[in-house]
Parts: sequence; C-alpha cells; structure tokens
Amino acid sequence: MDDQEPELLPPHVLIFPFPAQGHVNCMLKLAELLCLAGLHVTLLLTHHTHNRLLRYANVLSSFSRYPGFRFETISDGLPSEHPRSSDQLSELFDSIKHTSKPLLKEIMLSTRHHGERRPVTCVIADGILGFAMDAAEEVGVPIIYFRTIGACAFWAFFCIPRLIEAGELPFKGNEMDEAIENVPGMEDYLRRRDLPSFCRVGDLADPVLRLVIDETQNTTRGQALILNTFEDLEGPILAHIRTRCPKLYTIGPLHLHVKTRLIQETKSSSLNSTTCLWEQDRSCLTWLDSQPLKSVIYVSFGSITPMTKDQVMEFCHGLVNSGKRFLWVIRPDSVKGWEGQIPAEVREGTKERGYIVGWAPQEEVLAHQAVGGFLTHSGWNSTLESMVVGVPMICWPYFGDQQVNSRFVSEVWKLGLDMKDTCDRVVVEKMVRDLMEKRRDESILSADQMGKMARESVREGGSSYSNLDRLIDDIRLMIMGGEK
Repeated sequence: MDDQEPELLPPHVLIFPFPAQGHVNCMLKLAELLCLAGLHVTLLLTHHTHNRLLRYANVLSSFSRYPGFRFETISDGLPSEHPRSSDQLSELFDSIKHTSKPLLKEIMLSTRHHGERRPVTCVIADGILGFAMDAAEEVGVPIIYFRTIGACAFWAFFCIPRLIEAGELPFKGNEMDEAIENVPGMEDYLRRRDLPSFCRVGDLADPVLRLVIDETQNTTRGQALILNTFEDLEGPILAHIRTRCPKLYTIGPLHLHVKTRLIQETKSSSLNSTTCLWEQDRSCLTWLDSQPLKSVIYVSFGSITPMTKDQVMEFCHGLVNSGKRFLWVIRPDSVKGWEGQIPAEVREGTKERGYIVGWAPQEEVLAHQAVGGFLTHSGWNSTLESMVVGVPMICWPYFGDQQVNSRFVSEVWKLGLDMKDTCDRVVVEKMVRDLMEKRRDESILSADQMGKMARESVREGGSSYSNLDRLIDDIRLMIMGGEK
C-alpha cells in the first residue's frame, strides 16, 4: 500500500458524529457502507465514546476486515467523571465546540503526511456540529452534513424562524392542540404539542432554541446533506427540504442498508457490527423464545431519556394492569436516586408477565416473533427499526425530534398511537390494550406495508441504494476537484 501512487489511492472520508448513542450508531453504519465501497474512512470519536464502544460493541473485530478504516479520538473537553447525561447535553455540546475545532483541523492536516492514505477527501460531519464547517473551510476540504433525525423533524427545525416571524412562536396561551400553519407540508396535522420540545420555551433567546436554529440553518453551507430516511416514507417533506438543500442523499434505513449490502458483498448476514454504548442483556431473547406469537410489548425509552420515580410507577401499574406480557428496558442511569437498582416493588409487580433488563439488543428484540408492539420514546433510529420489521408503536416522546416523529407515526404513517404529554397508568393500560387488541390487525397491516417499502428502498435499484451509489460517486469526484 505504501508504494501506491496517490492517484490510485481511494478517497479518504473523515466522519465526525456528535457523541450520543443515536448519532454514533447512524454514522458508524454509514462508515461501514463507505468501507464496503472501497473508500478509506477515519471515524473521529471522543475518548469517552470510543472507550464505551470498545467495551460494549464488536466494532474492532467487525471493522478489522476493512483495511482502509481507522478510529481517531479526541477529547470532548470534559473531565472523565462527568456523567454526560441527558440533562447536560448542552454542556457537552458547548465543550466539544470549544475543544474540537483546532483538533479537527490538526487531524485533517496530519493526513497529508501519511503516504499509505490519501489526505482527507471530504468530511462528513454531524449536522449539529457547525464548527466543523469552519475547520474544513480553513483546511480547504469539502464538507457534507449528515442529520441523524428524520426529514419531518429536520424540516420542522428548519422552519422555526418562519414560525417566529409569523408569530406562532413563542406560544400565546396554553392551548397545546392549536394548529401550526407555517411548516409547509404539515399544515393539516401539526399542533403546538407536536413541535420539537425546545419550541415550548417562552423566551426566544433560550440558548437551546438558538443553538437549534443556528445549527439547522448552517446545514445549507455544506456541499450536500445526508438523511437516514427513504423517499417512499418522507417524499413530500423531502421535496420541501430540497428547495433549501438541493443536493440531498436519502440512504436509509441505514441499519437495513448495511445488512443488505453485506449480504450482497459477502454472501453473509452474520457480519453486521454492533454499535451499542451500553452492555446488552441477551437473556431477554431467551425469555422471548418462551412467549406466544406477537404477545409481548417491548418498552424502551432510548439511551438518554430520564424518568422520575413516579413516572416509572405509572408505567409499571399501566403495563401490569393491561394484562399483556412486556419486556421493559430500564437503563441503570435513567432514574435519579435509584443508583442502578430497580426497587423490589417494581420487580415484584412485573415478574408475573414482565421481564426487565438494563439494555437490550433492540434490533433482535423487535424482529423476534413474540414481539407485537413497541412502547417507545420515538427516537429516529428506534422508529425506523420498528418500522422495518412491521412492529406498531405507542409513542411517548421526550425531547428534540421525538415530538414530530410521534405525530407522523400516528397521523401520517398510521403505524401506531401517540401518547405524548401524559404519564398516567390508566392511559398506559388503555393504549397498550388498544395497540395489542383493538387496533392490532390494522396497525400490523400498515407497519408491514411500510416495512416492505423500506426493504425495497435498499435493494439494488431502490431509491436509497441508488442514492448511496450516487453519494459514493460524488465523493470520488471530489478527488478531481480537490487535493490529489
């Protein structure tokens, strides 16, 4: 490899995700797709994220088959004992912003002195890391942004200045079911309560709101935009986004796309890497093996959603009173004051029909024949994973894009029920029964149809398959316009 002429070397892509589970998960899968195409890839992670990935995932063994792949790590600027929890994401973002820009520039410049790899051809940066654009421009490297949320949420984010100008933000009064009229393409079903959580602030100078506005508008500075979605799912909204970001690659669902390409390239479906930052308890799969077909509702609120003790107890009583079997993920850090120990009253109350784990292999759980429903926080990765395998959802969103996602799941795609802004045992019980009994056939039919469209999108000739090929071709062309 050292003797190769520069013009024979493949493009070299630097991928830089925000250090949170959903972001890293998506961008690792993108990295693998680019590696499968023969590109060189450097994945830039914070030390903290890299350590967790090595501890709980199989990335070293799975990526060892790609000689052009490597990890680089940088500091996030926080002390090792910092919890980096959901209620401190702004602190994490600010620290990365101030720490990472000079380190990112240094890494891009250092690659110019490694003969076995081409200097960085382009950067694919997380869409909320706007400072990466400044660093790339200073070095003279083109940048593509990747938003790890869906098109519907991204467009809602993008339209926030329009909402402010129209007087729809900040809210006047407390009527949360009032219609929102100034997000083009969503006028028929978007309400105040369906806007991203940070739109509920009364002060337009709120730092989180300003951050979202600035970072989203910054996306248009990139050479292109990548979204983890597919045309049949969000086509009408994608048409609106293309008026502002015309060079748009929809290449999702990424977790399914990777599996499809692996089977095509290696004739094996067992090589897919795990990208989890938490220790998985696989005993839940054995428990599922003993449950009847589509009898279990899987309950997980993602990697960062916090809960209060009272909320956990409401869900506990609602699930038990529903009479349905359930598999419930309760993260060790999700409930303040529990210190990783689930109270005996919760374990006792749920043991008859329930099973509790600290973290689960979610893709395998959702694909299990015993699972008939998903009570979810409506994170985008979880939404796509459930959709692909035809599992209908009950949505209990926490923040960010999740409020928009849950509305689309219930009202646009008809894939389940929306339970936002309530946490009551009676409502939980009713929703679970509705999903698993009254609306079961209808929900499963809609989910199956959407899952079929998702699978078709990543097959050869499908929209996401073709868009990924186009992205790879365009990255190769960057060599001709950039440094050789």
